[in-house]
Amino acid sequence: MDNGCHCAANSERLSNPILYNILSQMDNSKPSQNCFNYNSMTHGCTCELRRTVCLKRPSEICKEASAVLVKTVHFMKNLPAFNQMPPKDQFALLKSCWAPLFILGLAQEHVDFEVMDTPSDSMLKKILLNRQESPEMEREQPTMAGASKLKSCLKKFWSLDLSPKEYAYLKGTTLFNPDVPDLKAALFVEGLQQEAQHALSEVVQLLHPGDQECFARILLTASMLQSITPSLITELFFRSVIGQADLLELLVDMLFCR
Repeated sequence: MDNGCHCAANSERLSNPILYNILSQMDNSKPSQNCFNYNSMTHGCTCELRRTVCLKRPSEICKEASAVLVKTVHFMKNLPAFNQMPPKDQFALLKSCWAPLFILGLAQEHVDFEVMDTPSDSMLKKILLNRQESPEMEREQPTMAGASKLKSCLKKFWSLDLSPKEYAYLKGTTLFNPDVPDLKAALFVEGLQQEAQHALSEVVQLLHPGDQECFARILLTASMLQSITPSLITELFFRSVIGQADLLELLVDMLFCR
């Protein structure tokens, strides 16, 4: 099966050829005979999954997402075992696990969202500003593929219909990840993960006594969390809230502010 891009590069796909003709003349690096030949221009890919997207109803969704993020940090702060770890280990686990924990929070709070195409004037802005890239253009922007993957993950969790206890123990298995590099207390973290998994298994057996595959489905669904990047979460839900700030630095301030 051919999964390559099949976007047509023709004049029908170019929304404003007159504007392109004008801007082409501003680029002295191109041969003059090509200035008005907009049909030969190599267009950006407009495949469905590669389109950049942003939130519909951003004010409402960003508020809900921010509340989930605060609860995520509080979850970590309120775990005695987490507080017993060396600060460097706490930071390493925070850096590695905040995004998966946040997604679990979205699932638990049933935060649903829709996306739409982002405004398509970024390239024009780049040209008119002498091609000086803004921080927004340097960052990886959310795509339809990334947003769809996140929504699919949330729907998987909603189909499991987990209880608060199941979410709590699943968050524990996610946070206490002994595979995070450079942990000083890796064995301690591994033990905590095993305890959380055992507690999750017991709760699942209690709540779903006739479903022998439920625990395996939960772990399989949880494995999807690592495929969703922190940058997608940051740019989609929080960039409009935090501006140019580094979200990880804000999370560190929240976590270590006693």
